[in-house]
Amino acid sequence: MVGMKLVKWVPLVLSFLYVFVVHESFASFIPLDNYLIACGSSQNVTFLGQTYISDSVQSSFSWKSQGNSIVTTSNSSAPFPVYQSARVFQNPLSYKFDIKQVGRHWIRLYFYPLPDSGQNLSSASLTVVTENFVLLRNFTFKNYNGSYLFKEYSVNVTSDDLTLTFIPSNNSVAFVNAIEVVSIPDELLPDQALALSPSTSFSGLSSYALETVYRLNMGGPLLTAQNDTLGRTWENDARYLHVNSSAVDVSVNPANIRYKAALTPQIAPNWVYATAETMGEANVADDNFNITWVLPVDPNFTYFVRVHFCDIVSKSMNTLVFNLYINSDIALGSLDLSSLTGGLGVPYYKDFVSNTSANSDTLTVSVGPDTIADVRDAIMNGLEVLKISNKARSLDGLSPVETILPLSASKNISIGIIIGSVGGAVAAVAFIGFCYCCLVSRRSKTTNTGGHTWLPLPLHGNSQTMTKMSTVSQKSGTASCISLASSNLGRLFTFQEIMDATNKFDESLLLGVGGFGRVYKGTVEDGTKVAVKRGNPRSEQGLAEFRTEIEMLSKLRHRHLVSLIGYCDERSEMILVYEYMANGPLRSHLYGTDLPPLSWKQRLEICIGACRGLHYLHTGAAQSIIHRDVKTTNILLDENFVAKVADFGLSKTGPALDQTHVSTAVKGSFGYLDPEYFRRQQLTEKSDVYSFGVVLMEVLCTRPALNPVLPREQVNIAEWAMTWQKKGMLDQIMDQNLVGKVNLASLRKFGETAEKCLAEHGVDRPSMGDVLWNLEYALQLEETSSALMEPEDNSTNHIPVIPLTPLEPFDNSVSMVDGVASGTDDDVEDAATSAVFSQLVNPRGR
Repeated sequence: MVGMKLVKWVPLVLSFLYVFVVHESFASFIPLDNYLIACGSSQNVTFLGQTYISDSVQSSFSWKSQGNSIVTTSNSSAPFPVYQSARVFQNPLSYKFDIKQVGRHWIRLYFYPLPDSGQNLSSASLTVVTENFVLLRNFTFKNYNGSYLFKEYSVNVTSDDLTLTFIPSNNSVAFVNAIEVVSIPDELLPDQALALSPSTSFSGLSSYALETVYRLNMGGPLLTAQNDTLGRTWENDARYLHVNSSAVDVSVNPANIRYKAALTPQIAPNWVYATAETMGEANVADDNFNITWVLPVDPNFTYFVRVHFCDIVSKSMNTLVFNLYINSDIALGSLDLSSLTGGLGVPYYKDFVSNTSANSDTLTVSVGPDTIADVRDAIMNGLEVLKISNKARSLDGLSPVETILPLSASKNISIGIIIGSVGGAVAAVAFIGFCYCCLVSRRSKTTNTGGHTWLPLPLHGNSQTMTKMSTVSQKSGTASCISLASSNLGRLFTFQEIMDATNKFDESLLLGVGGFGRVYKGTVEDGTKVAVKRGNPRSEQGLAEFRTEIEMLSKLRHRHLVSLIGYCDERSEMILVYEYMANGPLRSHLYGTDLPPLSWKQRLEICIGACRGLHYLHTGAAQSIIHRDVKTTNILLDENFVAKVADFGLSKTGPALDQTHVSTAVKGSFGYLDPEYFRRQQLTEKSDVYSFGVVLMEVLCTRPALNPVLPREQVNIAEWAMTWQKKGMLDQIMDQNLVGKVNLASLRKFGETAEKCLAEHGVDRPSMGDVLWNLEYALQLEETSSALMEPEDNSTNHIPVIPLTPLEPFDNSVSMVDGVASGTDDDVEDAATSAVFSQLVNPRGR
């Protein structure tokens, strides 16, 4: 069993599946995308309480084959409805699914070679790919002796559709019985985990595909979709124990499991935490032993490992202390569950990234007593092992298509290229498109002699054609082409619909004003609240920002980035319609309004959400994107206080792989500007990190980044707060509403993080992924009892927290072009600001 999840069903297990129910009720996750497809079936079928739709009924999904596919059905050989039909094919077969919510999705595949299908399906061989990843490569069923096969993958979908292609190998026949494509909660799988050997942070997991290799319920029964809100299968661990007599099963009533706010049944159901394997009264000679699970794996891959713990055996706090080992590494030492969770019966989990043991095709996980423990015992409740795709973007060895699936591949790689049958046609179309773009650019240069730098988008009434917007800069003499037909800009609104939604741009609905124009609150005909950004065609700055925002939003989708709903281009208007963020900008909740103060936990969660959005910008695309204007007014909060990064008007594509920076004129906002970027005009992702460090201080101290009316040493928050941070006295300048309400360990970690972000030189600053790691750690510390522990120093960077006192808001948007500051209507105009300008952009006087 190498990288493979083989499920063998027996009548006893079958009866258990249909009668075993969860007695503890909890709120289940409802996926926005939930495709359950019964391939080749003439009717819908029900399996494990879920309904699978016949693929003959195509609506928001479709399939096509380059040749005829065969539908085969068996009513005798397969006891489960989902395996009683199959779609059989000898040519590539593709299923395309409309995606409503970008992010990670389960891809689950069911295979069973029906023996009475009229085809020799046991000799079938196939390759399965998505646009970006190889899931299976030349996989054959010959070695599985007619068994049922279930495969589960997790892929981060960043576009509006997902195509799954099945390719028969070597003119073989191939088949598939059922397919699932289901949304996954954002918080389920992290973007970062602790790597072992050497101990460091493994970042960017969202850019990899994952395959579920093992999901074990220690000491408990088989759990299925009926018992798991995310439809996962958890098998019993007994077959993987190194010594069966070394472990004793224990269990409690699942109703006794107490979830804390940061950990829900979506991480693992209460049935997992209600059962465990312990040392107990194990039948072994030496009391000082470890319980070890041996898991066969493919040694050529790296693995994501998640361990689940819940102290269901102790009678009192702080008595169960043990060690966790993964291969030969100590993953967690002196683990005291009750101290970490604040009580007994409270779930806890931890994530790691590990390779296999040296010269071995197994991965071992062990728990054993710590020498300082009063009780010679250890426990484990659950274990998950997921294979991480390799640099060839494959989960099944080195793929023959690895040359067109590099790690930095674009998001939409043509399946036709993968198959190899339409490569020439794709290349020809791309060449024609390139020539057309160049022709438009050339014509723009030769024909544009007027003073207009913004040409309205001719989309209305012509949305079925490939439409281009050509924007010519008179100063630079350059032009850029944007293909709006392929940019997924969303719904096309008429100008009348916009007028109706905003009550004719009623000033009472005004949300904000900037260089681009005005933003209004609106309500479309179905009652959906929206934010309407109306561009100002007379604003040079607004035009450039508007064009950049279109380019960026056409390719960016993330839970923590404000989403574009649609646009309007009638009457020379340039209007974008966004999701409405009910709680407005973060700054409004810090100072300058009468809104109730945010709790420390809320502030941490908001910072973490914004950090996730920025980390996605830096790592989630084929080429990184630098926001360039990170500040508290560009971090918006929805009705649940979920933070989303907004305003991409100044965003810039990051440096190429062979470059260290992007040379560009300085743009941004005073107080948030990276001093190194300002001095050298060399932009990197670390410029966003510096700006985010200012945001962290602003969140802690609840005062503007700049305030010229304060004493000279307090004008710049970055300089002022760092003075107190280096004294170890951040608590002296934090928001008075937080005094006595913040875990000091969490505050210390937060402050260390901000200090790292505000380092003078970019090379000394952490990546946004490392910042995220530390903020999540600060949140974990906050969620533990302050009196129980000092922070364990197990993160890659060290960062603490800072609260500030409220001051009058100070608007400081600015651009620096050729060394000259140029701003919008609400830019800094106060002479006092100009007088301290050099100090603001270079607070350390260098």
